Amino acid sequence: MVDLLVRRGSVAERPAAADDSAVRATEIARWVRSHLGLLVAGVVLAVAIGWAVAPSVFASGDPLTGVPAEKFQAPSAAHWFGTDNLGRDLYTRMVHGAGLSLTATLTAVGIALVVGSLLGLLSGAAGGIVDTAIMRVVDVLLSIPALLLSLALVTALGFGTRNVALAVGISLIANFARVMRSEVLRVRHAPYVEAAHASGVRWYTVLARHVLPNSFQPVLALAAVEFGMAVLAVSSLSFLGYGTKPPTPEWGSLISEGRNFLASAWWLTTLPGLVIVAVVLSAQRLGRFAGKAENR
Repeated sequence: MVDLLVRRGSVAERPAAADDSAVRATEIARWVRSHLGLLVAGVVLAVAIGWAVAPSVFASGDPLTGVPAEKFQAPSAAHWFGTDNLGRDLYTRMVHGAGLSLTATLTAVGIALVVGSLLGLLSGAAGGIVDTAIMRVVDVLLSIPALLLSLALVTALGFGTRNVALAVGISLIANFARVMRSEVLRVRHAPYVEAAHASGVRWYTVLARHVLPNSFQPVLALAAVEFGMAVLAVSSLSFLGYGTKPPTPEWGSLISEGRNFLASAWWLTTLPGLVIVAVVLSAQRLGRFAGKAENR
């Protein structure tokens, strides 16, 4: 009798388990449909990062040498992005150029994130004349277009990918300082911060344990957004000739090299440009999603 009841119970439980699996699958499919753009953006950035980290896995050819007999070949199964005026495979050069371009971008965003966050933290926590002085400098930086400021700085610093990254990073500091200051001003009057002050905790401990961790999430969301803008700025400076010297490939310099053959070989500028646009839009999409998730 007991065995019969157990069997009936197990049979009754199977449809319920199947229903739960069907509901879960439906929820996953609904989430994928509603976040399809986010998934595409993640895949694009993952591929770009893979290019930068392990270029030989995605393109085993030599980006610096070509076959003169195969010059100016249009995109095909043999050459996905076509070939340039020296017979070099453009896809291979794009893959190997991702390392320099994305490294410079990450360096620029890292400089802006660290320096801007420290300035914003100091400004919001100190207040008074310190806050006024820092914010006036930030206002001056914000009044100058970021690309123009980057161009002026890289002209003063000299050519090279490292100087391009430094110039772009300095031009982005003001945005991070503004966001961090506003978050610090919001958090420093929270009850748990005032309770920490009242209990005799030192001010720098309060900043490190309470203010900074609770102010940093919007800054990280801003970093995702500014990553896309930094890609565009680094590529623009490379296009103007301020990056690494040829024949080493960079995304911006590849477009610059192809503009002389725009009428006869459209792929030399169009396809690298589309890759840059895809990476920028993907970073912007992920940054907006992170900002919305943080505000919930």
